[in-house]
Amino acid sequence: MTRRSCAIYATGIVCAHLLIVGIALLVAQVFQTMIHSRLKQEITLTEKSQVFESWKNPPPPVYMEYYFFNVTNPEVFLKGGKASLQQIGPYTYREYRPRENVTFLENGTKVYALNPKSFVYLPEKSRGDPELDMLTTVNIPYVAVMNELNSYNFLLRSLVSIYTKNLGVDLFITRSVHEVLWGFQDPLLSKVKTMKPEIDDYFGLMWKKNGTHEGEFVFHTGEQNYMDYGKIDTWNGLREMSWWSSKQSNMINGTDGAVFHPLINRNELLYIFAADLCRSIHLAYVEDVEVKGIQAYRFAPPSDVLMSPKDNPANEGFCVPAGDCLGTGVLKVSVCREGAPIVVSFPHFYQADPKYINAVEGLNPNKEEHETYLDLQPTTGVPIRACKRAQLNIILKRIQGFPQTKFINETIFPIMFVNETATIDDESASQMRTLLLIVTLVSNFPLLIVGMGLILLLVLVVLFCRKRQKKNEVKRIDFTEAFHSFTTAKEDTAYTQVSNKADESPDAPPSQPVKNGSYIAMSPVEPQKC
Repeated sequence: MTRRSCAIYATGIVCAHLLIVGIALLVAQVFQTMIHSRLKQEITLTEKSQVFESWKNPPPPVYMEYYFFNVTNPEVFLKGGKASLQQIGPYTYREYRPRENVTFLENGTKVYALNPKSFVYLPEKSRGDPELDMLTTVNIPYVAVMNELNSYNFLLRSLVSIYTKNLGVDLFITRSVHEVLWGFQDPLLSKVKTMKPEIDDYFGLMWKKNGTHEGEFVFHTGEQNYMDYGKIDTWNGLREMSWWSSKQSNMINGTDGAVFHPLINRNELLYIFAADLCRSIHLAYVEDVEVKGIQAYRFAPPSDVLMSPKDNPANEGFCVPAGDCLGTGVLKVSVCREGAPIVVSFPHFYQADPKYINAVEGLNPNKEEHETYLDLQPTTGVPIRACKRAQLNIILKRIQGFPQTKFINETIFPIMFVNETATIDDESASQMRTLLLIVTLVSNFPLLIVGMGLILLLVLVVLFCRKRQKKNEVKRIDFTEAFHSFTTAKEDTAYTQVSNKADESPDAPPSQPVKNGSYIAMSPVEPQKC
């Protein structure tokens, strides 16, 4: 057997083994199962996990942008006209949110943690100065007091109205942005405090929220089931709330939005418990996106999250008291806001009933600026970009006994909205890309084996064809040489005489055959005569 033949046979054997092994591994998904199993073990809220430190101290910077609606014509609104709003901001703050008092429970299957948040003002990312910019907006403490007195008799309401007028309290106030956001001493609350000492006489949308947490959380570590990774077990000791009017609405579902289980697919719904919204919401897949070279799935709240119970009966439980429902796109959260008629929505009433948008002037809802979404890396479940947007509104309506409300039309009045954003930092993005490359290579290793087998198959075909071509060339060469030898011999012997007899005279009679001797390989030799 020639060296070429050995090479062909060896290539064929290796090729066959590679194809068989590669296809078998591909069908059985051995490597993919192996890497997925490894991910489920590594992505847990345990001290040995590589993601635990980033969960305790999130590396990506989180920014809070505050936008306010400045009322430019309060007098017109008080007379029954439309309020004209002017958006100002953003006033941007860096948000720090390390987890504290981290304690493992129940043999390490659950973990307790607090999540205090602190804010530092960033003038370079802001538009305006919160301490200098003045804001005209609704006097929320006054509205809260009026709403509280709405169930009392008319006489009491009238007396309170006269008293507040003497104090100089109006339905609209003008304060600096910093005061409205971080707090100021309110004259009306100061008077109420003398009768109810438990009442705080300071008011601010973020009053006492700088450096404080939203409650005590206990999370599942995901060690027993990767699908439970980061899910909330209890919040302030509760597994369900009691504010809403149905069991489903009171459920505490999902995570706090910081982590999600690995191996996310496009068809599932992701749940988040939002303490500031007093409820859980779900997110659905929207589209594939790319962030810093990392492929991700975008999830966002679908339109049915804040849909009217008429169109989505599942939301009936959020009507408190039962049957007292608002329209699509808004959620009344007074049950967890000390009775104040607070309503939350997406900014500019995005995805809300047009009647709320048209009730005031100056709103322009659009998806790009006002949508809430999460971009998640599906293999690891890590949020690589997040944008949480929510708007704070208050219900203004006529209340008997308070002359200031006599002509106003009932309106869900916008106060401000926040844009909380976070994007994975460059160093973490680089580590993520490296990890995903390793996962991809390991998961697709059977494809590499099949590819090598196909390459060797191509090499085998080429070698086989070249061998056939070489054999044909050898045959042609042998035939040519034989033919060449044959014709050469013919030319050398065709005229060689075997007889010494002289040629016959050309004048011999024609009846006599001309004898020119015998020729090798051409004619038999005649015997000589004696």
